Amino acid sequence: MAASMQLINLNPFRLHSTTSIPRHHSRPFTIRCSATSSTAKTYNITLLPGDGIGPEVISVAKNVLNLAGSLEGIEFKFKEMPMGGAALDLTGVPLPDETLETAKQSDAVLLGAIGGYKWDKNEKHLKPETGLLQLRAGLKVFANLRPASVLPQLVDASTLKKEVAEGVDLMVVRELTGGIYFGKPRGFGTNENGEEIGYNTEVYAAYEIDRIARIAFETARKRNGKLCSVDKANVLEASMFWRKRVISIAEEYPDVELTHMYVDNAAMQLFDTIVTNNIFGDILSDEASMITGSIGMLPSASLGESGPGLFEPIHGSAPDIAGQDKANPLATILSAAMLLKYGLGEVKAAERIELAVLNTLDRGFRTGDIYSDGNKLVGCKEMGEEVL
Repeated sequence: MAASMQLINLNPFRLHSTTSIPRHHSRPFTIRCSATSSTAKTYNITLLPGDGIGPEVISVAKNVLNLAGSLEGIEFKFKEMPMGGAALDLTGVPLPDETLETAKQSDAVLLGAIGGYKWDKNEKHLKPETGLLQLRAGLKVFANLRPASVLPQLVDASTLKKEVAEGVDLMVVRELTGGIYFGKPRGFGTNENGEEIGYNTEVYAAYEIDRIARIAFETARKRNGKLCSVDKANVLEASMFWRKRVISIAEEYPDVELTHMYVDNAAMQLFDTIVTNNIFGDILSDEASMITGSIGMLPSASLGESGPGLFEPIHGSAPDIAGQDKANPLATILSAAMLLKYGLGEVKAAERIELAVLNTLDRGFRTGDIYSDGNKLVGCKEMGEEVL
């Protein structure tokens, strides 16, 4: 089984356009798959299509993985398992034991999207999102890497002014298995006045902060040597402790410039590398997606100290467009590239996918979320075909 925690030796996730392919090329390049030899490397990949547009984008990403793998002498054995709302409908729980066990035994896990209006009124333990939290905890993936880069081809799609958006390339390193999403006590009750209340606990142990801080410092070291730790240390004891531990770990990385910022200020700034807790990372990385022009462009990797990593687009299940061939598969395709690079160490195959995405954008193909005048509007399947 491939170990997921290879961050110490990883390069930052960046896409750079180096092609001069004419826009609106009539047909994508034809590539013949190499025959799989008896000595080909074989990996077991668990696919979790999930809900909404999840099955559509996973289908495209699977084809891309197969082709990139074939060209590099890699064979994938895929196993699709139910999760989220699909699993609720099938088994009555959002993360069946069999799905989690299959994921644990694989070399990497690729997730589509979970959730939808159908299950919004379910009790908490029967919500699709609970299955995702259970999956992260079960795989012990504590480090969530969320890159947000403004590609040259999409700078006009950014919500920022062009002169601000150009060249933006940031990485959010989010702690994933602690904090307020998992802290106890939590629940519902009544206060001293007899009023109904709901409560959650933001709690971090030293080891949880130390390990994510080290990942962030290593990531920053391989980028521009700058790391901003985001917290709310002016009012929250958990954030005060977070800052104390990050400062302590910084002594191990004298070559990295460490700064600190409160989360409300950080939401208005642009950085190179950010490290933050679970809830702040969730919010900031979603905000960062809009800098790039569309949440449909951003991949993510969730890694642990050992075992399979979890790779997924950061967009939701988009039930409003599910089944209409309107989804943007590029975030899932780029998540597959992160799976190859970060999860399996197959850098060449990952770079094939990254370059193919750039080539496709260079040739003017766009799904609806990133479309602008002068380009060619395509659906999910055709975008996948052009990448292939």
